[in-house]
Amino acid sequence: MKLNIRRTSTIVEDKNEHAGRIVDVPVRKIAIVAVVENPYAAKSVEDLSPLIDASVWLGGLMAKMALQALGTYRVQSYGKGALVGLHGEIEHASALVTTAYANPIRDAIGGGKAWISSMVKMSSPGGAIDIPMNHKDDVYVRSHYDGMTVAIQDTPMPDELAIIFCLASAGRIGARVGGLTHDEVLQRDAKG
Repeated sequence: MKLNIRRTSTIVEDKNEHAGRIVDVPVRKIAIVAVVENPYAAKSVEDLSPLIDASVWLGGLMAKMALQALGTYRVQSYGKGALVGLHGEIEHASALVTTAYANPIRDAIGGGKAWISSMVKMSSPGGAIDIPMNHKDDVYVRSHYDGMTVAIQDTPMPDELAIIFCLASAGRIGARVGGLTHDEVLQRDAKG
């Protein structure tokens, strides 16, 4: 199956300060969005494996978009999700955001050992979704529990799926709730 991409969007946020805490290097967060025609809109289909297979190509395309938006920044955390137009099903989007989809993005950013938080929901056009994010190599790095809220005008239309991948260059500015740190994960993995 070849997916029909109707439009793409890239959202880039560079955060320099939060709650009076200023950082020397901004935290870059990006959201890559691919809006695809839902080939199964208003249909009952049992076998969704063609969507899973097609998602590998979509993940590769979105990985290229992500690298361009990241510029010189390195990824520390990620998350994924999708908005489903009202003529679709949650399962349609879920088939497009499995590990098969995510692996090309992992490869492009230099790996990622941790599972990728995700959220999928039905939405009318212009609906928002909160994409949860966690550290790319260990889900227990509390400073990287974060997210992005994404909403795109006129998206998703009833016969569309908006597939979203978010990445960040660091954890929350001013994070101080303890637990495993990013540097500890790097040191542990270097030994290992």
